[in-house]
Amino acid sequence: MQWFFALDAWLQALLASLVMYAMTTLGAACVFFSRRPNANVLTVLLGASAGIMIAASFFSLLLPAIEAESTLPTYLTVTLGFFLGGAFLVASDALLSHTQHTFRAIGDKRTALLYFAVTLHNIPEGMAVGVAFAAGAAGESLSPGGGAAIAGLLLALGIAVQNFPEGMCVAFPMRAKGMSPLRSFLFAQGSGAVEVPACVLGALAASAIGALLPWALAFSAGAMIAVVCSELIPECFSGNKTLATAGVVVGFCLMMALDVALG
Repeated sequence: MQWFFALDAWLQALLASLVMYAMTTLGAACVFFSRRPNANVLTVLLGASAGIMIAASFFSLLLPAIEAESTLPTYLTVTLGFFLGGAFLVASDALLSHTQHTFRAIGDKRTALLYFAVTLHNIPEGMAVGVAFAAGAAGESLSPGGGAAIAGLLLALGIAVQNFPEGMCVAFPMRAKGMSPLRSFLFAQGSGAVEVPACVLGALAASAIGALLPWALAFSAGAMIAVVCSELIPECFSGNKTLATAGVVVGFCLMMALDVALG
């Protein structure tokens, strides 16, 4: 892996984003083999994804934001950044809910809203990974040999795991509404494609403007928590609550153990 850690932050972000996009594509491809996924399996996967993203938001984003240098008091930078990230997602959801009547070509109202919500939420997720790699590059002098980039790699891994059921959650409702398997797949994989440019942009912006780094990390954390609360938690807990809870706990423990052990 030394060749990977030797790359510039934006190249690391690009490669990681392609893996994340590939996982969305794999999840969407399941629509070719079944019209409806197993509900219990999907519940566990969504719960685990929520747990992974919650842990990643704290260990891979908020902690580095707290440790980064800032022109304002640290508590103020992190709090405002986190609030702005969450507010951005809330405002985006509100905007989508008011304009959903223009999206009927994708399916019914709920399916269209889900598709655009997931696509929009993938933008800050991609930016979060890019920012995390930029933070690793900024701290490389303190962690020679690539160790500082591990947080970005773990965050990308967590989001990649989450992207697999997410691809299914976008593709299968479209298929259930009568859309062909190919068209359902193309729409679903497209929802994950936005992560690639967002990831690279996040790395370039945070690397170019050092003072932006703690703000970007906290903003990304707030946006990711908002994604979990608005999409993953309601979706997985609408089914078997015991399986959903177990998935959240296992996902959080897995991400926490990896981040603490390797970071």
